[in-house]
Amino acid sequence: MTIRQLSETLINQIAAGEVIERPASAAKELIENALDAGATRIEIATAGGGKTLLRVTDNGSGMAPAELELAIRRHCTSKLETDLLDIRTLGFRGEALPSIGSVAKLSLLSRTAEAGEGAEISVTGGKVQPVRPAAANRGTVVEVRDLFFATPARLKFLKSEKAEASAISDVVRRMAIAFPQVRFVLSGSDRTTLEFPATGTDRLARIAQVLGRDFRDNAIEIDAAREDVRLTGFAGVPTFNRGNSLNQFAFVNGRPVQDKLIWSALRAAYAETIPHGRYPVAVLAIDIDPALVDVNVHPAKSDVRFRDPGLVRGLIIGAIREALAREGDRAATTGAAGLMRAFRPETARPAAPWTPSASPYRPFETAGAAPNHFREQQAGFADFATPSARSEPVFPSPAAREEEPPQRHPLGAARAQLHANYIVAQTEDGLVIVDQHAAHERLVFEEMRNALHSRAVPAQALLIPEIVDLSQDDCDRLVAHADEFAKLGLGIERFGPGAVAVRETPAMLGEMDAAGLIRQLADELAEWDTASGLKNKLDYLAATMACHGSVRSGRRMRPEEMNALLRQMEATPGSGQCNHGRPTYIELKLSDIEHLFGRS
Repeated sequence: MTIRQLSETLINQIAAGEVIERPASAAKELIENALDAGATRIEIATAGGGKTLLRVTDNGSGMAPAELELAIRRHCTSKLETDLLDIRTLGFRGEALPSIGSVAKLSLLSRTAEAGEGAEISVTGGKVQPVRPAAANRGTVVEVRDLFFATPARLKFLKSEKAEASAISDVVRRMAIAFPQVRFVLSGSDRTTLEFPATGTDRLARIAQVLGRDFRDNAIEIDAAREDVRLTGFAGVPTFNRGNSLNQFAFVNGRPVQDKLIWSALRAAYAETIPHGRYPVAVLAIDIDPALVDVNVHPAKSDVRFRDPGLVRGLIIGAIREALAREGDRAATTGAAGLMRAFRPETARPAAPWTPSASPYRPFETAGAAPNHFREQQAGFADFATPSARSEPVFPSPAAREEEPPQRHPLGAARAQLHANYIVAQTEDGLVIVDQHAAHERLVFEEMRNALHSRAVPAQALLIPEIVDLSQDDCDRLVAHADEFAKLGLGIERFGPGAVAVRETPAMLGEMDAAGLIRQLADELAEWDTASGLKNKLDYLAATMACHGSVRSGRRMRPEEMNALLRQMEATPGSGQCNHGRPTYIELKLSDIEHLFGRS
């Protein structure tokens, strides 16, 4: 078999398979070029989900006619000279335009600020047409038609027009968040337009444009640094969560990335605060010395490798947890919005017509002649307000029994208990409704978890050590974390080159599948370089015990008990949601209440 040099067109088509996977990949590369050119306005037009047409227009610096010829040649770029470790632009490989031109009909129209006229060049399936003069505004217009017409096999693997158009919209949203000073406009063949006006340095305003106004009201600002790494951005309160991870955005030196280390850290930071199957909403931006991160891992540049991944992971988890401890206990405004919708007159069931006999307020009757149903209500309130011998108080009674003004406390002062489950408290500017079982469940869980992790977990020795066969690499990783496991009650040691011996297991877990736990921990270490499975099992057990040991729904509480619960919630981090991630209280502002009654 004879070795021969491949043609330039075939080389570019091979590269296109890595760089240009779908229309959204082409859109991403072209938008990055526009941003690197200093554009402040970028317009993207599509047809057929980007398969038929993809046009990106910018007002950047533009290109001279001689540069157009180089722009469509492989590995020609103005963004990189000699040092691959000092990458400060979004693009740097010089592969996007020649790759697109080899599989589509590509045209570039550009003019610099100094030039009197523009120039245009076309590439069709790898065949280059000469540069010709053309009328053009300052900036560049890149038009891609019939993507993958030269490689029909790739065209067959594309998704529907709607799915491809949605992928392009996602690219534009990510770029819009990363560059709030740039105006983005996306128009499609369905005549819909997605526009993000520039917001300058107000990044939260741009994020609100993309994620919605609710995120602004439920976001916590993050700004932390460790050594040469800085983390900024916004994280949603735990009760403001979604059913998928589409509202999680990460950027490294302004570059949108899909990095599993960042997603793993984000998941760990919100552990035990969000229900299973729900995802936090967050926008994280990492600024790091380019020499400490490798963005040249994949041609698509969506993956990165950090020189010190443990530092980055620890910074993300620590910063988010600190922010949640500082401000994360407040209720999401979406809960109040749902409550407002439930109270709207048009959604309420029609009330029964009023008649004198149906009214509980009959002024011509004496108090002793009150209707039976009102007398029952009076008895119910009397029973509620009087100490009962049915059960002992769950909370210690405060030393001072006198009622405190509600403005002294964030969760206010208890005013009533509804349906023996919900506490209504008055705050300075509204009211709070607390789920007593969910709230106390979280308080008990935090107490148990603090006691659990403040000292070594009791371990039970196995009569016969269990030998678990693993690969040598898995054994190395497990033994390296042996001290960490020992604090959690799991005692392991090396047993030959390809096995570990389990000598102790956490006493709290009782009889368990030690081999299954070891294999799970080995998989976590290989995937995420951290083993949280054992800690999660212990926390889950503590959460289960807390659920069964907390104030039950249906238990009537005295006023001092309710106030004690509110004060304890205010002093406990994470009390805004229960162990299962559900909110423990909903806050309704006085302005919202006045709006319900038409007073605003």
